[in-house]
Amino acid sequence: CNRPSMPKSVAVAGAAVLAMAGGTEAFAPGFAPALSTSARFSSHALSSCRQTPGRMASLSGLRMVASTPEAAEWFTPGQTIGPQNPGQQSPVPLPYTNEGGNLGKNHPEGIKKGSAHLMYPLQQEMADMETIDISADSVVVLKHHGSYMQQNRDFQVRNAFNGGQSDKPAYIKSHQFMLRLKNPCGKVDPGTYKCIDDLSQKYGQQDLRATTRQAFQLHGVKKENLKHVIASIAHAGGSTLGGCGDINRNIMTPPAPLSDPAYQHVFQASNYIAELFKPQSSAFAELWLDGEKVHTLEYWKKDMLEGSTGVNHIPPVAKNLAELDSQISKAMLHDSGTGIITGDPEEPLYGRTYLPRKFKIGVTVPGDNSIDAYIHDVCVVVIMAEDGKTLAGYNLMVGGGMGRTHNKETTFARAADHLGYVDKADLTEALKAILAAQRDHGNREVRANARLKYLVHTLGVENFKKLTESYMGKKIQPWVPLPDWKMVDWMGWHPQGDGKYFLGVNIEQGRIIDRDGVNLKSFMRAVVDKYNIDMRLTPTQSVVLCGIDPKDKDDVDAMMLKYGIKGIQEIDPFTRRSIACPAFPLCGLAQAEAERVMPSFNKRMGELMTKIGLPGESFVIRMTGCPNGCARPYMAEVAFVGQGPDLYQVWLGGSPDQAGRTGWQWIDKMKAADMETTLEPVFYMWKTQRSNADEALGDFLHRVGKDNINAFRDSYAAGTAFTNVKVEKTKMPMLMGSLGLNSKASSNSRKSSGPRKQQIRVTDQLAAMLKSKSEGAGVPISDVVEDILMSSLSK
Repeated sequence: CNRPSMPKSVAVAGAAVLAMAGGTEAFAPGFAPALSTSARFSSHALSSCRQTPGRMASLSGLRMVASTPEAAEWFTPGQTIGPQNPGQQSPVPLPYTNEGGNLGKNHPEGIKKGSAHLMYPLQQEMADMETIDISADSVVVLKHHGSYMQQNRDFQVRNAFNGGQSDKPAYIKSHQFMLRLKNPCGKVDPGTYKCIDDLSQKYGQQDLRATTRQAFQLHGVKKENLKHVIASIAHAGGSTLGGCGDINRNIMTPPAPLSDPAYQHVFQASNYIAELFKPQSSAFAELWLDGEKVHTLEYWKKDMLEGSTGVNHIPPVAKNLAELDSQISKAMLHDSGTGIITGDPEEPLYGRTYLPRKFKIGVTVPGDNSIDAYIHDVCVVVIMAEDGKTLAGYNLMVGGGMGRTHNKETTFARAADHLGYVDKADLTEALKAILAAQRDHGNREVRANARLKYLVHTLGVENFKKLTESYMGKKIQPWVPLPDWKMVDWMGWHPQGDGKYFLGVNIEQGRIIDRDGVNLKSFMRAVVDKYNIDMRLTPTQSVVLCGIDPKDKDDVDAMMLKYGIKGIQEIDPFTRRSIACPAFPLCGLAQAEAERVMPSFNKRMGELMTKIGLPGESFVIRMTGCPNGCARPYMAEVAFVGQGPDLYQVWLGGSPDQAGRTGWQWIDKMKAADMETTLEPVFYMWKTQRSNADEALGDFLHRVGKDNINAFRDSYAAGTAFTNVKVEKTKMPMLMGSLGLNSKASSNSRKSSGPRKQQIRVTDQLAAMLKSKSEGAGVPISDVVEDILMSSLSK
């Protein structure tokens, strides 16, 4: 086995990285001469051989064919592999068969089957401009194109945000569409941002929303404008294809644009995977672009071409677009005869009915858990060789996911399992094998149990590994040990390592809008217009502005002040660490408020901490309007999950670094107004019984357990926490930042924001010491002084 032991470069958080090793060998094995599409998928070219269940397939090009009318009914002409005729057999029997006759209750499967690869009935209904909505069948198809149909529920139900007045006629007329962009790595180039900013003003609701998966959403688009908006985004170099649907979704990465090879390799691999798993159907171009090519190449594809990666970045994937497309096509179509390639001429990986449910991938470096590594269907962790520059391979996690249903124990949130390690040349085939295993064996009979996490849970991770290996045709090696995970949000100023800086700007619950004197939307457009810079969305719904010249830092700070944007040192720690889904008024699944009430919950939580003698204390809070878990509530230390109007299910005990476990359901139907009285005994128990002042709330709750917490609550006398209060030492907000992950910046980066106006005089000796420190860290002297002062004053 050539698997490396834990190298020194992995022992430090973020030192292990993903690399392409100068070309496609980092992603795919060597290719035989590519077959033409017609030859590859010709029914005459397919063998009737099937691999013996449970045995590793050889790499001799064995093919499999549909053997039953049942399979033929669900396959396109030429397709031989899919849910009704799996490419490999499960190591153990599954409690479902995925036979067509059992799929009647899972309506979307039949819709996908009859859609002609995501075309119908959407094409006909979008041509009908006499109506303002589309049918339920078309809604299923439209999701795969990156859009959801919505209605304004403030007209439907009485609540505090509509003055207690409903308006049913207005609700009926309120049909509109939300668009979710595909933004691999969370990156948005200036051209795409300017485009969606303009579109939101003219055709949307004059705002944008940063999602928890690092993508932009644009709300309020009318049906008559939908085609123009989608086409405009595509022609600007963006896309909505891959934003939603039963396909691979937006790929998450750390949002820090560091020139460190670790992060650059992560970004390039993520861009590559995004293209590898992009739907191949022509429906998107035919529906929205009249079959024409886009005017501008997608910016994430540009980033893979020679000449676009800049100083200290990894070698490009290809010299030009033709070479890049060829490499990705070969990697996608590479067929080892193990049942990965379906035979569907239009969708060789997905097949006629695509995946059972959404498929989410994250990529990161060891130590950096800004992406919530354990919540993805697949998480890729890059492993570097001892030199810290050469890629060794990848650790893979599988089976994470948040969605569940209230009062349905067969659905649950789940943290991912460690699957193992693969060498750098095997990443592409390993990911294709995992996707094929889910495609063929994921539960298509019960949509609520269709995510990959349920397949991994049902089989167990070891049997799932066997299944993946059978598709891959190769063994997966043991997991490489990693350092502890740390939650980082990358807010504030940080050096990129290439002579420029990036600035993390907190966006409360991701809503980019001008209101109440905080003109976020105007600020972001002004910065992009002036400096023509990229941005990256963060997994905590905020924004990182990239590539800022050192001489422009003070000007950007002044712009923040002008537009009413708070620097990170002014942000309340609960606000900084919380996320919430949109919920009302536009989400059709919302049972309670989330985004609109999260600011008040944060404020109340801070006041409660001060009242019980823990001023400045904070922990991770998350809120969703329903149990589907879009804001990843089940990983939080404290979470509120909508369970009815102004009612929330309370979850406790997640990791402060979201590292490897979910929390657990504590109580049902807490009234929003009762938050303080409900949690008072929990917080008092934490204050008085934690092992030390640094034991985080989530770790404490996990350690003592639900039964002990309930026993303490039952014996607790209300108000005890507010009697003879002993005030603990005030803590500065946790400044989550670089954690030393940037090899070009050994300091902790800038810890405050705002224009620097004051001068401090020092002796020649101190000046020399500061200069030496500055040069060694590769940052300005002012940053070194600020770091020292902030660190000292916060003690």
